[in-house]
Amino acid sequence: MLRIENITYAVEGRPLFDGASAAIPTGHKVGLVGRNGTGKTTLFRLIRGELALESGAITLPSRARIGGVAQEVPSSSVSLIDTVLAADTERAALLAEADTTSDPARIAEVQTRLADIDAWSAEARAASILKGLGFDDEEQQRPCSAYSGGWRMRVALAAVLFAQPDLLLLDEPTNYLDLEGALWLESYLAKYPHTVVVISHDRGLLNRAVGAILHLEDRKLTLYQGNYDKFAETRAARLAVAEAEMKKQEARRAHLQSFVDRFRAKASKAVQAQSRLKMIAKLKPINTPQEAALRAFSFPEPEEMSPPIIAIEDGATGYEGKPVLQRLNLRIDQDDRIALLGRNGQGKSTLAKLLSDRLPLMTGKMVRSSKLRIGYFAQHQVDELHIDETPLDHLRRLRPAESPSRWRARLAGFGLGAAQADTEVGRLSGGQKARLSLLLATIDAPHMLILDEPTNHLDIESREALVEALTEYTGAVILVSHDMHLLSLVADRLWLVSGGSVKPYEDDLDAYRAMLLAPPKAAPKAEAPKPKRPSREALMALRADVRKGEQRIEKLNEMRDKLATKLADPTLYEDQRKGEIEVWQKKYAEVMDGLDRAESLWLTAVEKLEAAEGQIS
Repeated sequence: MLRIENITYAVEGRPLFDGASAAIPTGHKVGLVGRNGTGKTTLFRLIRGELALESGAITLPSRARIGGVAQEVPSSSVSLIDTVLAADTERAALLAEADTTSDPARIAEVQTRLADIDAWSAEARAASILKGLGFDDEEQQRPCSAYSGGWRMRVALAAVLFAQPDLLLLDEPTNYLDLEGALWLESYLAKYPHTVVVISHDRGLLNRAVGAILHLEDRKLTLYQGNYDKFAETRAARLAVAEAEMKKQEARRAHLQSFVDRFRAKASKAVQAQSRLKMIAKLKPINTPQEAALRAFSFPEPEEMSPPIIAIEDGATGYEGKPVLQRLNLRIDQDDRIALLGRNGQGKSTLAKLLSDRLPLMTGKMVRSSKLRIGYFAQHQVDELHIDETPLDHLRRLRPAESPSRWRARLAGFGLGAAQADTEVGRLSGGQKARLSLLLATIDAPHMLILDEPTNHLDIESREALVEALTEYTGAVILVSHDMHLLSLVADRLWLVSGGSVKPYEDDLDAYRAMLLAPPKAAPKAEAPKPKRPSREALMALRADVRKGEQRIEKLNEMRDKLATKLADPTLYEDQRKGEIEVWQKKYAEVMDGLDRAESLWLTAVEKLEAAEGQIS
């Protein structure tokens, strides 16, 4: 059990926790929620021991392993699969020791432990996790240096999931995932065998992957049983009760104060007036938790244009003469709300670039309204803000003719108040930077707004405000997001980007989610495509697997023979040594079990190698 007991901690004199307590039972899945800046990430650092508490205590079971994604995997020549396998340090150390130790007793202990942690299936587990996060078999063999920072964050996430720590701490894990990866992670966390605490503003994940909500507010922690929707319902009821009690108390206070004000000067009523003053003093204030003010987004209104604003006929687009999307027949009207679905790498970003005029058509015909203005928001644009300038500086550059009061009004319309307006961007929170980028993307009152993962770093209240703003916005919306809640409330049309083209998806988001999470169906043998000719590197890897299997079997056979010799020793059965028999018999059984596993894995490796070599001949 994770116990947080009466903790106090402040940052630069600002208290984040003041007598906060919570207890999370072993094996529970918990979502940690609260407004941005309340101290959620700081709590994780306190749990990991990176920061020292001012008072109180945080305790875990002895020898419990804590894991989390602290930073992205470094760029290196190590393959993705080997990077993930290396995250299980115990397995790596045991395998290294198995290759070097010669002590029969220690060999048996090592092999037993390897069997206990299911070391022989590790590669399959690691590959499954990487695949769930968007890497196919070929990509898993590439070096980490072949991928950008966002993709290496996925590898870092895969590594910590593979290591299976006793306490898994995840801070906004879906920020670097697409919809497909986020849905896979939801399913994986729901089945994770140990304790999970996840900071997230993704209502879908908080509804489907966790069974309790830990709410951080007013420097206190409150644990609610149930998913996020249940938490929101329970909390709303508590707020309503507190609000009603506060109104009753205010009415009582006003009534008492009215009597005091009327009769304080009268000698005959002085005693009663003093009595009521004492009653007023005894009324303890009822503090209702302060809801985050719904900081709305104020999107400017574009003028109405004749439909369609964009039409594409038999179009194709791509890069360097190679088409990525073909057979495009699309129409967009100004009142459309379209969500782009599709697995990673299918071309959603390519389509967004085509629609935003950042990528030309290679063939076909595209017609745009002559005065069409397009706003484009993507996560990389948040990272490209000028970190040494203030939000006011950004607006001064774009709108030099406007007054400072107009600049501040624009910023306030996106939840950036006076303090943030004069703060360098590098010191703003991720959510504040996202708000500034959304302001810059919509400043020209676009007729069409293309949003690529707009909710990253936005808290739940801000996401609800974004939904409201998009609902009222009178332009077209093209939306790419891993936030199913946002998609379900905003989009009224779904386009599936798959197989090199874009088609309307006639079913709903729940059906799409079910399709993604369903196990793949085996294709009929008659229609099975001809397998690709294996590469030289793939053959070498398969042969290495066979060699490793042979070496493992040889080592286990040696151990079996030594243990059999030990068990055949008559002196072992003398009265004074009878206690040792069970120990050696158990070790023998464990080695035989390990030998069965090793032979099964070796046979599988041989079959794969024979199949691959058969494709060459």
